[in-house]
Formats: sequence, C-alpha cells, structure tokens
Amino acid sequence: MLSPEKSSSRRRLTVLYSGRVQGVGFRYTTKTVATGFDLTGTVRNLPDGRVELIAEGSRSELEEFRTAILDAGLAGFIRDEQVIWADAKNEFRGFEIGR
Repeated sequence: MLSPEKSSSRRRLTVLYSGRVQGVGFRYTTKTVATGFDLTGTVRNLPDGRVELIAEGSRSELEEFRTAILDAGLAGFIRDEQVIWADAKNEFRGFEIGR
C-alpha cells in the first residue's frame, strides 16, 4: 500500500492523441517506452480513431514519458494532443495495451 505522502504525489495523466495514430504501432511503441518509467497505466484505440493514454506516476515521470513517446518516432503521426491532469486513482497494475 502506498503511504499517504507517496499516493498524494502521484498524478494521473490522460492524453487523447488524434491524427494518424491507429494502425501505425502507436500502442505497442507506447507500451515499449513505458517499460523505462516508474508508472502504471493503459493505452487503447478509441472508436473515433483517436488513441487514449492513461498513465499514473509522479508528474515529472509522466512529463518525461510523454516526451519519450514523441521522441520514439510517434510525433509525426500525431496531429493533436488533448492533455488532462488529475489525481491518481491507483487502479492499474503495470502498463497494458487496452482493447
């Protein structure tokens, strides 16, 4: 169980990516990048053609992760990112590709 100090410093990052983000290995690449970070979450395709990323960890770790996704060769497929910050819900174990 996380201590209150640790859990309160955890944040939840939701990013909705639009552009040519489905069918280009976006989710697989994101999961691969996630292995280098201390975070949990999920990435999945949405029916409207966007990709939804939900990740939880420290804010600095999440910001570095978001940059690393772009640096992993995905920036060229992204037209727009809608970014939402919230308190962590601690509902994930590891980082998974969602359905």
